[in-house]
Amino acid sequence: MSKPSIQFRDLFTKLADPRLDRHKLHPLHEILTVALCAMLAGAENFNDFARFGRDKETWLKTFLPLVHGIPSHDTFNRVFQLLKPAAFLDCFMRWTQRLRRAVRQEIVALDGKALRHALNTGQSLPYIVSAWASSNRLVLGQLQVADKSNEITALPLLLRQLELAGCIVTVDAMGCQKKIATEIKAARADYVMALKGNHEHIHAAVKTFLDDAVAGRATQVASYQTVEQDHGRSEVRRWYLSDQLDWLAERAEWAGLRTVGMVESVRQVGNQPPTTERRYFLASIGKDVRAFARATREHWGVENPVHWILDVHFGEDDSRARTGHAPENLATLRRLTLNLLRQDKSQRGSLRGQRKSAGWNDNYLLQLLGF
Repeated sequence: MSKPSIQFRDLFTKLADPRLDRHKLHPLHEILTVALCAMLAGAENFNDFARFGRDKETWLKTFLPLVHGIPSHDTFNRVFQLLKPAAFLDCFMRWTQRLRRAVRQEIVALDGKALRHALNTGQSLPYIVSAWASSNRLVLGQLQVADKSNEITALPLLLRQLELAGCIVTVDAMGCQKKIATEIKAARADYVMALKGNHEHIHAAVKTFLDDAVAGRATQVASYQTVEQDHGRSEVRRWYLSDQLDWLAERAEWAGLRTVGMVESVRQVGNQPPTTERRYFLASIGKDVRAFARATREHWGVENPVHWILDVHFGEDDSRARTGHAPENLATLRRLTLNLLRQDKSQRGSLRGQRKSAGWNDNYLLQLLGF
């Protein structure tokens, strides 16, 4: 994958500085570049940013003027509180789009994650809704919402900002909404939506139809199966997909709806009795059961490469930033950092190892930045 053709110091100069002129001792692009370098090298909070800057000031001055030295942790805090999240996100998304490779039927998973400690008394728990491109292994964009129920209103806004033509967009049951199906089709993409009791009538109808199909009482259902065995545990997954929808009264209400699907998971651990779980889906893809299987599996794959990494390696769950726009802007910076690390192929090993190398090796840190 090629390096970005635009450098971060140039990208950040396009951002409007939200501070009053008398408070602009340090240029905005310098503050953001130092913060990004610090986070690549393992920093998690504003104190870390300032400490990294002081320790690396001589090196940072090889490509940043830093006429007034390194900003204090209070300055980092104030800037991230005031910076307009939409403008910062736009920088992030424009750069990410330059990295992205064209992948036929790429799976783009939309999923929310709580910021568990970014909470003031009396407020709802904030969530970040992210779009994860599985083949490119990039976070394409994000939006913060006040609580999980507001994902429904945030998803259309996020969808309108993304380049999705030719992709398969996956959403969980919370996002299984007619308006969201319409937005995805308007973006010239397809969808695979998890279906649960929030749409009680259509869920019951799809369940009855596909359960009958599995029992051998329906035809025209494509199927696919995988078997995994490891350390005394086995799991059989079966996917079923049908384009026979004449029986579905609500079909016309869902933009582009072409198929309904089911995933059956049968798990067994040791000599314990097996357990069976079935999940049901609405989809606009044709009767391609392997594409359906890939979409459902890669949607849940967002947990490890994004959510788990952000918590374990970036301390997102432990972040105490909660004032102004700081939680959302830090979340964008984390995802920007994650994308930079993911797109670098020069080192083998863990993401933790990459961040250690970025802290120890100035040349590697410059390489990550594309300088």
